[in-house]
Amino acid sequence: MAPLRILLCGDVLGRLNQLFKRVSSVNKSAGPFDALFCVGQFFPDSIEGLEEFNGYIEGSSKIPIPTYFIGDYGVGSPKILSAVLKDPSNQGFKMEGFRVCDNLFWLKGSGKFELHGLSVAYLSGRRSPTGAQFGTYSQDDVDALRALAEDPGTVDIFLTNEWPSGVTNGVTSNVPSEISDSSGSDPTVSELVAEIKPRYHVAGTMGVYFDRQPYANVDAPHVTRFLGLASVGNKDKQKFIHAISPTPASTMSKPELRAKPPNTTLSPYTNVDKAAPPDGATKRPGDSTSESQYWRYDVSQKRQKHGDGNGDRLCFKFVSSGSCPREKCHFRHDEEAMQQYSRGVCFDFLNKGKCERGPDCNFKHSLQEEGGRSASGAASSNRSRECWFCLSSPNVESHLITSVGEYYYCALAKGPLLPDHALIMPIEHTPNTLSLPQECEKELERLQNSFRAYFKKQGKEAIFFEWVFKRGSHANLQVVPIPSSRASLVQDIFNLAAEKLGFKFTIIKEGRQALRTQFDRSCSLFYVEVPGGGILSHVVEENEKFPAQFGREVLAGLLNVADRADWRNCKDSKEEEIKMVERFKSGFQEYDPNQ
Repeated sequence: MAPLRILLCGDVLGRLNQLFKRVSSVNKSAGPFDALFCVGQFFPDSIEGLEEFNGYIEGSSKIPIPTYFIGDYGVGSPKILSAVLKDPSNQGFKMEGFRVCDNLFWLKGSGKFELHGLSVAYLSGRRSPTGAQFGTYSQDDVDALRALAEDPGTVDIFLTNEWPSGVTNGVTSNVPSEISDSSGSDPTVSELVAEIKPRYHVAGTMGVYFDRQPYANVDAPHVTRFLGLASVGNKDKQKFIHAISPTPASTMSKPELRAKPPNTTLSPYTNVDKAAPPDGATKRPGDSTSESQYWRYDVSQKRQKHGDGNGDRLCFKFVSSGSCPREKCHFRHDEEAMQQYSRGVCFDFLNKGKCERGPDCNFKHSLQEEGGRSASGAASSNRSRECWFCLSSPNVESHLITSVGEYYYCALAKGPLLPDHALIMPIEHTPNTLSLPQECEKELERLQNSFRAYFKKQGKEAIFFEWVFKRGSHANLQVVPIPSSRASLVQDIFNLAAEKLGFKFTIIKEGRQALRTQFDRSCSLFYVEVPGGGILSHVVEENEKFPAQFGREVLAGLLNVADRADWRNCKDSKEEEIKMVERFKSGFQEYDPNQ
C-alpha cells in the first residue's frame, strides 16, 4: 500500500483563514494530502476571532481537506460543540469524529479509528480536576485508551493536546529553551504513550516546534517519533504545520517495522514519575516518596517481591483473563489480584487503592473471600460501607429516594437524562433484578405498571433498561419517559445502535418471565423493555467492549439531548434535586403502590 500523505498542525487558536491558506498552498505544491490533524487549542482565544471561525462553521468559507481536531476548548467551543452533539447525523458512537461542518470533524473524548488503513488514536481535551464537558479529558477516557493498548496491532499516530512529561529525557540534540523544564507537560500522557507505543506521537500547547529524535519502545519492535508543533501564526515564525507520509503498520513487513534510524535513543519514559493522585487524595503511611502513589494495589506489601520498573502495576490482561500475550511483560502478574477480579472487585481499586467512577462503577470496592464474602468482615457490613445504592450505606443519596417498598425502592436518577428519569432498585444488595424470587418480581411488575400509568397521563411512554454486569454490585433498573409520538422509534434506534457496535439484539416477545428463564448468571446482559411489551436483549461476551452507558446514550440520541448522554454533565445542586423529588412525589403519589 502506498504511503498516505498527512498534514499535522499545532494550536490553531481560531485562525482558520491563515491555516487553510497555508494548507491549500501546501496541498497544491506537494499534495494531494489525505487529511489534516490539529492538536492543541482549536477555538479562538478571544471573541474577536469568532466571526472568522463561524464563517467556516456556517459554510461561507470552505475547508480544503478533511480536518480533525482534539483541542475542544477556547471561546465559543461550548455553544458550537453542543450544537454538534444535537445534530441528528451525529447520533451514535463516533470514534472517527463528530461532523462539525463539511470537512471538519471533532474527535471527542478518546478513541481509535482507521483512516485509509492508518490506525489513529487520540486523547481529546486537557488534564483538569474540573471535569468540564468540553476541553478536558476524564478518567474514563484514559481507561478506554489503556484498554485499546491491549488490542493487537500497532497504532500509527497518537494525538494529544499536552506534551508528555519527560519527553526530552535522553535527547542528545539541542532542546529548545522554552521546553527545558517540565511545566505544561502531562504525566498521564507519558503513561499512555508508553503503553500505546505509537509510531508517531503529535502534541501542541507548548507553542514551540520540536522534532525529537526517534526512541525505541519497550516490548515493541518499532520506534516512536514525537512531534511538538507551534501555534498557527506565532510571532517567532516557528513551524506550525508538518507533513508526514506514513505507510500503515498493518501493511508493513517485520523488517520494515523494526528499522531503527542511527540517531534512535532509549525510551524517555522508563523512569518518568507516574501521574499523581487527584487533589485531595491522601498518602498512606509507609509509602516512600520514590514509590508510585497512583498504582497502589499493595495487599500484604507484595509489590516489593516483583522487580522494578512498572513491576508495581498490575497487568490488566493477566488479571482479567489469567494470561498475557507479551513475551516480556513489565507489569505484575498477580494471581491473588486475578482471583479478586474474578470475584467482582474493581480493577482500579486493586491497582490504585481507590476508584473514582462513583455510582458508574459496577464492581466491588473491598477484597472478597471465596464465595463473595468480604475479606474484611461480614458481607453486609462491607455493603453498608461501600455501596452507593444500599439503603444502609453512608454513601446513599437518600434525598433522591421517592418511595420504599418491601423488596424494591425508587429514586430519581442523579444527573438525569430528563425530568422524572427514575431508578428502581432492589433493597437487597444483588447484582440484577432477573434472578430475585418470584414475590420480588411481582412487586417490580406493580412498580413498572405504576410508572407506565403515570407517564401515560402525560402523553409519554416508559422505557425500562438494565445493564446486568456479571461482576456487578447493586442492580438498578432505569426508567426513562419519552413522548408517545416517538415510541414507535425506540426499537429501531436501539437496533441501529447495536448494528454500529457489531451485534444484533435477540427479541423476546413473551416479556420478563421469558427473559428470567433464559438468563444465565455467568454472563453479562443488556436488555431494554420497549413499548408494546417486547424486550430487546443482548448477551455480552467476556471480551466484548460494551459501553456501560449504552441505554442512556441511545435514548439521548432519540430525544435529541446528546449533550446529556453522560450523567456527570447533568448534575444538579442538592437543593434543586430535593425540589425535583418533591415535584415527582406529588404527581406520582396516586400511582405509587408503596404509598
